[in-house]
Amino acid sequence: MTRSVSIDALAEAIRPGESVFLPGSAGEPVALLKAFAARPEISRGLRILSSAIPGINELALDQLDPSAEVTGLFMQPSLRRAQREGRFKHLPISFYGFVKHLRDRPPLDVCVVQVAPPDAAGRCSLGPSVEFTPLVQARSGRTLALLNRNMPVIPGALSLPYEDFDLVCEVDTPLPTYEVGAPSASAQIIARHVASLVEDGSALQVGLGKVPDALFDLLHDRRGLRLQSGMLGDGALRLSRSGALDSDVPHVSCVWVGSSGLYRDLDGVEGFAVLGCDVTHDVCHLSATRRFVAVNSALSIDLFGQANLEHAGGRAVSGAGGAPDFAQAARLSHGGISIVALPASYGQEPRSRIVPRLDDGIVSLPRHAIDVVITEHGIADLRGRTVFERAEALMAIAAPVFRSGLETAWNDIKQRL
Repeated sequence: MTRSVSIDALAEAIRPGESVFLPGSAGEPVALLKAFAARPEISRGLRILSSAIPGINELALDQLDPSAEVTGLFMQPSLRRAQREGRFKHLPISFYGFVKHLRDRPPLDVCVVQVAPPDAAGRCSLGPSVEFTPLVQARSGRTLALLNRNMPVIPGALSLPYEDFDLVCEVDTPLPTYEVGAPSASAQIIARHVASLVEDGSALQVGLGKVPDALFDLLHDRRGLRLQSGMLGDGALRLSRSGALDSDVPHVSCVWVGSSGLYRDLDGVEGFAVLGCDVTHDVCHLSATRRFVAVNSALSIDLFGQANLEHAGGRAVSGAGGAPDFAQAARLSHGGISIVALPASYGQEPRSRIVPRLDDGIVSLPRHAIDVVITEHGIADLRGRTVFERAEALMAIAAPVFRSGLETAWNDIKQRL
């Protein structure tokens, strides 16, 4: 029989040295993490597996016992020292790669879940954050649940039976938010370029950020669009209200993250399926989706058409996420397009995001997984182009001040090809 306990008792139920899954995004168990921070000794020896996402979830290892270790999909700048010391272990794999990892590795001792309170049938909705939780929970020794009254109940989201939980704790903590802010001028231009490639009836994957948010607002005049994404946010809900989405199919994601108002508005909303990453990031399934348009961002892209999503200035700052899964699937989809959209430059003293060769040799998206690259300076369609033609197309959409330097570097590179 499921027992209801305090948050301190729930934290203490995780025994020293056990392996524990802590979900990220909107499912982050904030109340449990606060309990660890208040009494770090209760986290001693824990081996934590986490799907925390930079910019949404903070992995504060300094608030855990020094003997605790965390393994995660995303690197964060605050974790550099912990990684060198072996307390943080970064898994450089995609979301679907993580699905395979979870299936292949031994079961975990504990799965922590954050869910809505049970409905009349005794089921607890995972609401806006399903991602890897069902897969882990099915293979874990014990399940500890936070029943959070702030979790919206999305009818199409996966749910878990209350009876599956060994312990539960009722909490009232706000869900992690992601605020996009006002779109920049370059983001609006990039979004217009991307929108020109999205036709009626397309299946669309778009992440979070200024370009995706602006893009959704430019697609309100489309009809029959299908969402087949990893993360969705405020812009996707606005798009659904415009009448642009196909009303005959569920629109799929593994997570919703956005403003606090988004979570309120999602409660009870039909038409959206929030599923596990074993479904949403399955490359075989996605590549069979006709006219699948994947829109991903990058930190840099080189003149060979390879994209880096993980390193900036020689430092690891993120992870590949679901981009490799979606990009490869869109590249293989009948009528699909794999798009990388990014500003041409960055920084107070501008530096080019289009570079001769990628720094550190980190290739998050190989050249064969990218069809089109877009900046505020135009569209580089790489489909069917040779190595030399791709470089010319990419130099043409770089910030004008960097084009001559790129051309000089490319002239040197091509002498060795």
